Amino acid sequence: MNILDKIVLRKKEEVAAAKALVSVQDLENSVHFKRTPYSFKEFLLAEDRTGIIAEFKRRSPSKGLINGVADVADVTQAYSAAGASALSVLTDVDFFGGKTDDILAARAANHIPILRKDFMIDEYQILEAKAWGADIILLIASILTPQQINDFGKFAKDLGLNVLLEVHNQEELERSICPNLDAIGVNNRNLGDFTVDIQTSFDLVNKIPNEFLKISESAISNPQTIKDLKDAGFNGFLIGENFMKTDNPGVAIKEFVEQI
Repeated sequence: MNILDKIVLRKKEEVAAAKALVSVQDLENSVHFKRTPYSFKEFLLAEDRTGIIAEFKRRSPSKGLINGVADVADVTQAYSAAGASALSVLTDVDFFGGKTDDILAARAANHIPILRKDFMIDEYQILEAKAWGADIILLIASILTPQQINDFGKFAKDLGLNVLLEVHNQEELERSICPNLDAIGVNNRNLGDFTVDIQTSFDLVNKIPNEFLKISESAISNPQTIKDLKDAGFNGFLIGENFMKTDNPGVAIKEFVEQI
């Protein structure tokens, strides 16, 4: 059993516990549930933005603790001020050290799209994302069937949410494409063994249909890489660890953007 299998097993337990604690009706009555989510496309392609989806992440299974002291409101505000097009906020507790309060704090402090970064295996989590003020959900092809991707995508779109599909190879891409998506992200990190290879993005970019926003995720630590990815056809760039591993992620993204 690889790390991804362990995460999904734990996620099933988490979702069952959450359902017992908070009803669907409670989620639907929450303050953010009525708000209209921001358009991912609008912010990603805005001329005054960078295309960067800047991530708030405390820890990861591959690196352990990345940053245990950063304040989510401060960091995400600095990300937005530096020109981030969207924010990615980890909500997985056991493996990434995330929590619900992180996404709520990021929402309260920012007026750009927020991606709920988690391992979505149930429609209930999509309702949670909406209730917490997220604008985008992530669907990971390697843990979902094509039917689930289509159904979860439609469910999210009906709630007004944006949908980002994440793939790791051509096989996942080809079996997962459906109309209920806004963006397709190529994760340069293999979630089975956590190795990274930026070449994965360059190999897949032209295989992604042009009606979808194209995102490159992980293994981006050099401003030149962003230029190369843009030239290849990518619209967005998800960067997490590169900023979070520093003493001041807000300063780190500002200096990074100045070099693009």
